[in-house]
Amino acid sequence: MLLPHRVTAAELAPHWRGRERFVILDSAWGGGERFRAVAAAWRADAQRPGRLHYIAIADTAPPGFRRIPQPDDNLTLDLLHAPIALALTQLEARADAIILHGLAGLGDGFVRPLSKLAAPGTVLFAEGLDHQQQAALAKAGFGADAAGTSIFASRKPFAPPTVPAERRAIVVGAGLAGSAACERLCARGWQVTLVERHAQPAMEASGNLAGIFMPLLSRDDNIPTRLTRAAYLYALDYWEKLGGIGRAIAGDACGVMQLARDAGHARVQRSIAQLQPYPADFARWLEADQASAMLGSPAPDGAWLFPRGGWARPASVCAAMLAACGDRLNAIFGAGSVGIERHDGQWRVVGSSGGVIAQAPVLVLANGSSATEIPEAATLPLAKVRGQVSHLDEGTLPALPFVLCREAYLTPASNGVHSAGATYDLGDADPQVRQSSHDENLAKVRSLLADPGAAPDAPLRGRTGFRCVAPDRLPLAGALAEATPTGRAERLRDLPRHPGLYGLLGYASRGLIWAPLAAELLAAQLEGEPVPLERPLAEALDPARFMLGRARKHDIVAATPSRDIANERNA
Repeated sequence: MLLPHRVTAAELAPHWRGRERFVILDSAWGGGERFRAVAAAWRADAQRPGRLHYIAIADTAPPGFRRIPQPDDNLTLDLLHAPIALALTQLEARADAIILHGLAGLGDGFVRPLSKLAAPGTVLFAEGLDHQQQAALAKAGFGADAAGTSIFASRKPFAPPTVPAERRAIVVGAGLAGSAACERLCARGWQVTLVERHAQPAMEASGNLAGIFMPLLSRDDNIPTRLTRAAYLYALDYWEKLGGIGRAIAGDACGVMQLARDAGHARVQRSIAQLQPYPADFARWLEADQASAMLGSPAPDGAWLFPRGGWARPASVCAAMLAACGDRLNAIFGAGSVGIERHDGQWRVVGSSGGVIAQAPVLVLANGSSATEIPEAATLPLAKVRGQVSHLDEGTLPALPFVLCREAYLTPASNGVHSAGATYDLGDADPQVRQSSHDENLAKVRSLLADPGAAPDAPLRGRTGFRCVAPDRLPLAGALAEATPTGRAERLRDLPRHPGLYGLLGYASRGLIWAPLAAELLAAQLEGEPVPLERPLAEALDPARFMLGRARKHDIVAATPSRDIANERNA
């Protein structure tokens, strides 16, 4: 019989001493008091593990997993906003200690998924369980030892947690994806060599004056919506840790207003607001009178307001991330075109002259569509999509209190310039800033403002970049699969992978918010840590997803964003 016990932070200490890392699973977050007490005890313990990971089940709104960055990189907090049985089935982790409380009246459906998260020796602290729950836990393998401590035991074989033999990596590409990868790996003690073909970071898709950040909403809270929400919330906390938008990072968390396209679209948005009661600081639906008053011009069909959204200069985000790496980063700029090769268990990055630029057991491709020039990544279904941004002089447009978007976006002026755009030109390789794209941006800006005379005679000024886009408009984050799997693979785990070769690619128009979470996901996978996403969402980002036997063939030219995610092209 399991003994009822209310664990204190001090009682956890004997179980975590001597460990490299320790994972705690708490069945009820409450107000976070236990986490704060455990974190304080961990910090005060001279024999503490190097890393402490705390996972707690929280309320269900907004739904999903949320990783919240902490001041100390060795302390990780995950909140799982879902009913406990569902949360446990979607969690990818091994718990060293489990704390059960607040489960009265919930039956024993949580026990089976819980046992799959335990390993031999996992300690259990339980309080307030009924007889049915206690019996189910005992049957699953949780029993009291001679000292009365509840310990998990199982006859099933358990693989030991993976620990990198060497914490050394090469990252190719110094845009948002690569800079975030460097920072997240360096934060875990890795030595990273960054290889960039240009003379400085953020020279390609990450080089625009402004990128906007905002969540994505949909009626069915689908996978793109849930993924974008997780990335957006993580990015907001992550940037604050780096010094904050508008301080260490150039930009403004001024909010984003997304106008409804028409009356029919407004009806759909209204239904989303009713079905998904989002917190007011996350998303607010505004009817036409409210939206018009805030905007200062007509918004006849209403709008969403994302109060914590805004804009940031991607190059400044890259700079902040790379600066945070400290002396664990060796940055090599101006490398030109490079290739890769594998030799004696190490990946080498080779320059155009054939010389070895860098060597490490782990290689991360974060160089956008250029990754497909490398044979090991040549079959990835990535495409380049041209996007031209127009730069409009301050004073030629109304002074906006926030970013405005619909078919396009318009930022408040910064340093005398509004950024407007961007075009979404499939199959167009023209790198020049051209009048036809400028006119397209101007037409959309005038529609947004309901002012056909806005920005009169605006001169042709702006920037052209090329987004890296996957067929499903989701990023690729994880281990790269071999080009020709044997047999008909139906599960991602069945696909053979290139050892030590990973990708952070396909961020499309949302690189600002995708970069931190995708890098965190990859770093957690490399370290064998709990991952920061529900299992189905992490699988949705797996670069090998397009190779599954049941997957449809994707055609980037024919693929069209759904109406709920059409604003993807606006960031």
